[in-house]
Amino acid sequence: MRSSFIVSNPPFLPSLIPRHSSRNSFRRSRERRFSSFAESLRVSLHGIGRNIQVVAQGVQFDGPIMSRDDALEVNLDDDLMVQVCVTRTLSPALTLELGLESLKEAVDELKTNPPKSSCGVLRFQVAVPPRAKALFWFCSQPTSSSVFPVFFLSKETVEPSYKSLYVKEPHGVFGIGNAFSFVHPSSIDSKGHRKTFLSDESAMVTAYGFLDIDFNEHSTVNSKDGSSYFFVPQIELDEREEISILAVTLAWNDSLSYSFEQTICSYEKSFFQVSCHLCPNLEEHWFKHLKSSIAKFSAKEIHPIEMEHMRFFTFSEIDQADAKELKNIRSSCQFHCKLSPGVFFSNNMLNPEAEVSSFLKDEANINAVWASAIIEECTRLGLTYFCVAPGSRSSHLAIAAANHPLTTCLACYDERSLAFHAIGYAKGSLKPAVIITSSGTAVSNLLPAVVEASEDFIPLLLLTADRPPELQGVGANQAINQVNHFGSFVRFFFNLPPPTDLIPVRMVLTTIDSAIHWATGSACGPVHLNCPFRDPLDGSPTNWSSDCLNGLDIWISNAEPFTKYIQLQSLESNGITTGQINEVLQVIKEAKKGLFLIGAIHSEDEIWASLLLAKELMWPVVADVLSGVRLRKLFKPFLEKWSPAFVDHFDLALLSDSVRDLMEFDVVIQVGSRITSKRVSQVLTKCFPFAYILVDKHPCRHDPSHLVTHRVQSNIVQFADCVLKSRFPWRRSKLHGHLQALDGAIAREMSFQISAESSLTEPYVAHMLSKALTSKSALFIGNSMPIRDVDMYGCSSENYSHVVDMMVSAELPCQWIQVTGNRGASGIDGLLSSATGFAVGCKKRVVCVVGDISFLHDTNGLAILKQRISRKPMTILVINNRGGGIFRLLPIAKRTEPSVLNQYFYTSHDVSIENLCLAHGVRYVHVGTKSELEDALVVPSVEEMDCIVEVESSINANAIVHSTLERFARQAAENALGIISASSLCHPMIGNVLVCQVSGIQYSQYRVKLCDRPTICSDEFSQFHREGFILSLTLEDGSIGYGEVAPLDSNVENLMDVEGQLQLVLHLMDGAKFSYMLPLLNGSISSWIWSELGINASSIFPSVRCGLEMALLNAMAVRHDSSLLGILHYQKEENGSAQPHSVQICALLDSEGTPLEVAYVARKLVEEGFSAIKLKVGRRVNSVQDALVMQEVRRAVGDQTELRADANCRWTFEEATKFGLLVKSCNLKYIEEPVQNKDDLIRFYEETGLPVALDETLDDFEECPLRMLTKYVHPGIVAVVIKPSVVGGFENAALIARWAQQHGKMAVISAAYESGLGLSAYILFASYLEMENVKASTEQKQGTTPFVAHGLGTYRWLSEDVMMNTLGIFRSPYSGFIEGSAADASKNLKDVEINNDVIVRTSKGVPVRRYEVRVDRDGFSHFIRIHDTGEIAEGSVVLFLHGFLGTGEEWISIMKGISGSARCISVDIPGHGRSRVQSHANETQTAPTFSMEMVAEVLYKLIEQITPGKVTVVGYSMGARIALYMALRFSNKIEGAVVVSGSPGIKDPVARKVRRATDDSKARMMIDHGLENFLESWYNGGLWKSLRRHPHFRKIVASRLLHDDVLSVAKLLSDLSSGRQPSLWDELENCDTNISLVFGENDVKFKQIATKMYREMSKSKKRENNIIEMVEIPEAGHAVHLESPLGVVLALRKFLTRVHKRYTETELSEKLLVALKEI
Repeated sequence: MRSSFIVSNPPFLPSLIPRHSSRNSFRRSRERRFSSFAESLRVSLHGIGRNIQVVAQGVQFDGPIMSRDDALEVNLDDDLMVQVCVTRTLSPALTLELGLESLKEAVDELKTNPPKSSCGVLRFQVAVPPRAKALFWFCSQPTSSSVFPVFFLSKETVEPSYKSLYVKEPHGVFGIGNAFSFVHPSSIDSKGHRKTFLSDESAMVTAYGFLDIDFNEHSTVNSKDGSSYFFVPQIELDEREEISILAVTLAWNDSLSYSFEQTICSYEKSFFQVSCHLCPNLEEHWFKHLKSSIAKFSAKEIHPIEMEHMRFFTFSEIDQADAKELKNIRSSCQFHCKLSPGVFFSNNMLNPEAEVSSFLKDEANINAVWASAIIEECTRLGLTYFCVAPGSRSSHLAIAAANHPLTTCLACYDERSLAFHAIGYAKGSLKPAVIITSSGTAVSNLLPAVVEASEDFIPLLLLTADRPPELQGVGANQAINQVNHFGSFVRFFFNLPPPTDLIPVRMVLTTIDSAIHWATGSACGPVHLNCPFRDPLDGSPTNWSSDCLNGLDIWISNAEPFTKYIQLQSLESNGITTGQINEVLQVIKEAKKGLFLIGAIHSEDEIWASLLLAKELMWPVVADVLSGVRLRKLFKPFLEKWSPAFVDHFDLALLSDSVRDLMEFDVVIQVGSRITSKRVSQVLTKCFPFAYILVDKHPCRHDPSHLVTHRVQSNIVQFADCVLKSRFPWRRSKLHGHLQALDGAIAREMSFQISAESSLTEPYVAHMLSKALTSKSALFIGNSMPIRDVDMYGCSSENYSHVVDMMVSAELPCQWIQVTGNRGASGIDGLLSSATGFAVGCKKRVVCVVGDISFLHDTNGLAILKQRISRKPMTILVINNRGGGIFRLLPIAKRTEPSVLNQYFYTSHDVSIENLCLAHGVRYVHVGTKSELEDALVVPSVEEMDCIVEVESSINANAIVHSTLERFARQAAENALGIISASSLCHPMIGNVLVCQVSGIQYSQYRVKLCDRPTICSDEFSQFHREGFILSLTLEDGSIGYGEVAPLDSNVENLMDVEGQLQLVLHLMDGAKFSYMLPLLNGSISSWIWSELGINASSIFPSVRCGLEMALLNAMAVRHDSSLLGILHYQKEENGSAQPHSVQICALLDSEGTPLEVAYVARKLVEEGFSAIKLKVGRRVNSVQDALVMQEVRRAVGDQTELRADANCRWTFEEATKFGLLVKSCNLKYIEEPVQNKDDLIRFYEETGLPVALDETLDDFEECPLRMLTKYVHPGIVAVVIKPSVVGGFENAALIARWAQQHGKMAVISAAYESGLGLSAYILFASYLEMENVKASTEQKQGTTPFVAHGLGTYRWLSEDVMMNTLGIFRSPYSGFIEGSAADASKNLKDVEINNDVIVRTSKGVPVRRYEVRVDRDGFSHFIRIHDTGEIAEGSVVLFLHGFLGTGEEWISIMKGISGSARCISVDIPGHGRSRVQSHANETQTAPTFSMEMVAEVLYKLIEQITPGKVTVVGYSMGARIALYMALRFSNKIEGAVVVSGSPGIKDPVARKVRRATDDSKARMMIDHGLENFLESWYNGGLWKSLRRHPHFRKIVASRLLHDDVLSVAKLLSDLSSGRQPSLWDELENCDTNISLVFGENDVKFKQIATKMYREMSKSKKRENNIIEMVEIPEAGHAVHLESPLGVVLALRKFLTRVHKRYTETELSEKLLVALKEI
């Protein structure tokens, strides 16, 4: 009996075809999930029922199966085997040809070292340029192909037709050869067969095929319900929006008589054919050959059948509910597939109309003959998009275009708009559009567009009808001189004679061919054919001689153009002479200060080449907004050292004179067209002379500054090929690091300034755009202000799509966004029309941004927009500032009268854009806020309709915003440059980057006495002391910085939890490096915490982050021989700016006692010298009593003392209002948080008139508070009270303070009863804020800013202090007020003397003890590697179990985080890491069976050796399964189990069988291909999507290689398979142990499993006696403990505390029962 070879989802191919499924049931299932796909296809099936002459070779599978547990086509008695597809990703290729070479080299290397396994599936894949080439490659294959199958499948989903192929090249799939196939008969009894599956846990494999056909072993094809045939091609080009993937798949199986040698032989046939039939020199103008290529497939499409394609996803990506539903089989409505010479399927690829062999002979008159010939030749050259203006003289051309089966026509009454529309189409499709107009001024109206096309090298074909010669110059109607009408702005002009049968039609055809050759040549541009016509201008028949058609027989019989223009490329260096390019390459090679400029680029291939070139050069990259990479989407993680340094804000950096002076280049390479930024051009002029290399394919001179020293006429791909082949040594200049630092500082500053501004501004629109764009959308930017704003304020943003992993593995750090604009002549006319044409050409959702004057200039473009022909919906953003706002920013605005500006420059207007849209029937939306803009950018794309979005602005307000942003950008640049300059003078650079390194860090717990109860404590609080931690951070040069961690016991953090975080953070900090740019406090610290420590800054407790930042900044200050204030505000003292050397202190007064008693204390405080007093209120029976106290205090202190109140959110709105009304006469500066409900704050002010300050409100913000603060810009909110230890450190505090300063509010730094160490830092930080306020006021000419009294009066509570130093707070002899001295504070922090009397204990970190423990079982000795932390004493013990491929080492940071409350032990599970096994049994059995039972028992015996008591087991993934098993089976030793991303196993017997076979195959794969290749495939799975974003992902993967015995790891994978372990689902309801189910927020699969487990466990009768909980860790995926260790530590501590409490309560109850019994 022949064994069956059945496939279970080749990599990423899950949902497969169930046995006996009818076509209708399949369709019903698919319709529910893929309603967007076409319902049916019209396909032809030729050769049905006939023998096939050539059978497709490859391993054959009898049918794919469902990858759902209860829908598998497997019987329990089947002999099952699974193959795993091993996928290897190669480095990205510059071109498709080089991608083929790369694959060939990989396969050749495989041939020299062939795999030893008898069966396998291998896939090599390489990223290639994304521009569509699959259709052209398919069409290039010979009709006599001997390799099958060969197919093209279009990815067009919106009404695909044969015509859509010609509008723009479609993305699709080209495949050839058969790596393996699935033949699924309608009925077969396979019971007892050996079945082989292809694992569903490999990446990116797709199978293609057909349902309801029987393609059987007898080589016949028949239509048969329930049958199917699917195959995976040997060579495949899969084109996507973001990237194209070229792949080779090889499969072999000796047991099926298909050896590896046969596979290679078959592959080589396929490879030889595709490599011989790939014409790279034709790719650029593919459209010229498309019609003739498709015409080779001369067959009719008549039979209905569907071609399906199935992507194979992993188990982890499949929702396990609804198991029988097919989710990943999709239909294609457009394809051509040849299974053999006589069998093919086709749909929507061929023209169903009759051939045009006799169409010319049937024309009514000679005018129609010529017009039809012109249109037909255009279509043969690929020109199928016609823009037609109405007119009588052009009627023949218009009718011929409209009637041609391949053309798409658009009509508009405005020739100017029509011509600009054609420009847009050419930009999007990269091929010419054809414009047809009548005679007269209709032709003249084309001139603006012709000029634009000429200057921007955009190909167009102008067909202008004309009067015949006898009507010229005689006063005939609409007769003007149209000869050479456009002068030098066209590349080619020809004045056709009026149609006559005396001239052969060949002349017309060759003229068209010549014109298009000129239009698409190296200096591509518009061409003009003037076409005079005599009457008749309609279809009236007239006699004409067919002799004019002589010589057209061959032309008529095929689909090719009459004249083919062939250009021979140079055989050397892709068209560049070797000697010439060598000179350029030598200049590049010797560069030490290079700069790479990327100008405007229209082609995806050239954008791709630019990215690879940037990656190779590793120079600073300045990308123009029209380059496609300026608004790129960033992918993380990627290797930062190998990523190009994009300097996105170079233009803004050049606002600083210091930055301009710093710039010095020796080589500049510019690829692409013009650069938008004027400042960039100016600085290049300033830096000259240097080698300036300009690369562009046109021969024209584009050098307005006269700087170019090397002009390379080449496309970017050819030039990049030369450079990449030269293999330059990698180096980074000092300038590289400086520009990166500058760019980061300016980017964060601009993001803050734009986001902090509450109103909707024009720069915000530009800033927001990139976040709203995706790879499926494109941007068209208008001239004047929009393009400048996007260039200056547009930003890159993070993105994560399904193909990002491919980009990351290909070491490409970003994905581009297609951007274009009319920058040839840079006019404002025709922009809307161009944008609509661009949308048609690029086939993406286009967002267009234009100004109001530009919009009004092209309102007739609304008529084109309304037609919605062959494109996706558009969103048009109109920035309406009621005039030409750009003139307000030009020098002329300063020297011209406003009335003149308004009338002659601004051209102010009051035109209603809404009414214009209404008149044209276009949807209109008005936005006035940021949130409305965000909604407007998303909703139209969802609703699939065009939308005009009007953004209101004003000229003057916009000018102020731009001026402010430029000022802040200049400051940010100078601040960053100051840090760079100061640091680089004192300290060396590492890799041209200024960094410090932590060499040691420790903390000490302190306890200081207070002289009174803190005002933050309740009345029951009787212990007058303050506890916290002092951090001591040492740098590699010995500099030491101190920080204070002073948590306020609350529901957010407490002393124990804080210490746990400290232990973990200290572990991560050891050896950490950080940039000198941290003191900028603009997001640099948050970014560093994520990138260097690998933890989210928002997951750190606020007090811990505050202390950490304090220690870091103080250490940097010591290293620079400066102070905290010095590194935060290092600028030189400016003339006339008073810089405070001290800060005033606000006294804090509790309201205990009678009004007179409180007033007495207040008067004493004034006498001591306090200029301000804050009185705590809300402590009394009612607010009226507090008001009486406040009135008495005001009488006692007089009117000169500033009074503040703080209610700490204690009052209801009514109580607060009573207080506010009663103290109106007290002249309070403000009251902090008067109401319980934050939404009532503004209402309170409006009701009482009493100003409000924010305090507790600030505690609730997440990582970015700006969005939350937006609601508090109200003038009634006058201050923010910032506690750095509560808001999360200096960076967050500075951000809030800057927001306050920007909105004219006070920023008050307040202490939370920190020691003198923290207070000293706060004095310096408050000084820094005061200096920033003075500087801002000086620059804005706002006069003197009064200094703020900061809330540091808590120093009066300190009976003792952490520091021996005297706290520098005293009464100033100058002002007479109590002030904190910045000089004293700096000295205290520089020379810290710790008071050891208040130090409770000091921790230099938690030591880790590493040793082996021997455990004997069943004749084997297991030597278990142990990692042990914490006190070895009686008490809690926690055992940590890692997941598959992990080791105990990965738990160390978390173990340290909880070591203060438990002894923590992690192990290398048997078979992993450094654990080993030794056999004492017979020598034939050298390794044990690593079953669940064996591993659990070994660990149980290990626990017995470690502790006599119970332990809590924490397990992750595989370790979680073991932990759960032990909790259920060994409850006598297990006190609790924390199941992290775990499962009880698999219940279904069939699914268990498949899983066993799958894991066995993976184990073989690990042995056959090595651990490194195994890891690449393993971490390609969807389960690791979140982990792949982690900045330490590569480091984590590298740690998986650290196993002493890979064979044991492989064996454990097989033996401990979830298909072999006992299913624990039925035991869950009998669980008698405390269980915590932990999972990541982004781990959908295990979140569902945990929920189901929780429900089962909740049924337990012992539920009340045990803890059963679910814990979701935010911002984490499957590998929770690696992605969010702080979250896991907090969850563990809470669980252990609950378990201990429950244990204590139970123990106490038992003792009470015993005592009662004794009584």
